[in-house]
Amino acid sequence: MSVKYGLLALLATGPMYGARLRAEFEARTGGTWPLNVGQVYTTLGRLERDGLVESVGEADEEGRISYRLTEQGRREIAQWWEAPVDRSSTPRDELVIKLALAVTVPGIDVERVVQTQRAATVRHLQDLTRLKHQAVTDRAGDSDQTQSAGANEHAWRLVLDNLIFAAEAEVRWLDHVEADLAREARRAKTTAQPTHTEPTLTATPPTHATEPAIPGTRTP
Repeated sequence: MSVKYGLLALLATGPMYGARLRAEFEARTGGTWPLNVGQVYTTLGRLERDGLVESVGEADEEGRISYRLTEQGRREIAQWWEAPVDRSSTPRDELVIKLALAVTVPGIDVERVVQTQRAATVRHLQDLTRLKHQAVTDRAGDSDQTQSAGANEHAWRLVLDNLIFAAEAEVRWLDHVEADLAREARRAKTTAQPTHTEPTLTATPPTHATEPAIPGTRTP
């Protein structure tokens, strides 16, 4: 997730200081991708260096400095909203790497690795489903919810849906991997079996018996 564009998107709603940006980011994403204040201020420093944000006035009583978008920053975030997210660069996935290596390393029980991971992913999926159910229940019981809180809750449900779909897809993929392992095992077993060939029968010419010679007779 690009912290840069996350902060620019928040600053498009008005000036904020680092801790406020962190709190808003986590409130709108349900804390799924937590940020630390140091990371926020480091990113703000880069954005200021690149001319995308600027500080607003002096620090307050607590030493906090607010930032706002520059015109260049507004153009940058506007272009981000319009452009699709680049999916051409595949991020590293530890599970995919783990299984890809497992099938090439001798002595690894790959089927057990798959089954262990599936059980963990199913538990994670169940936890996410409970969270979504709780979010829907809380929303139904809170008729006095403010517009801002309602928007944040909606954003959190979108994030939850994405996580649920990803977990479901992972379970299906693990099922596919297990079936693929079974096919490979059957193929390897068939290849390893010795082939039995029928003995080749060679025809031999018939032998002709000769009559015993009688003394005093001429053999024709």
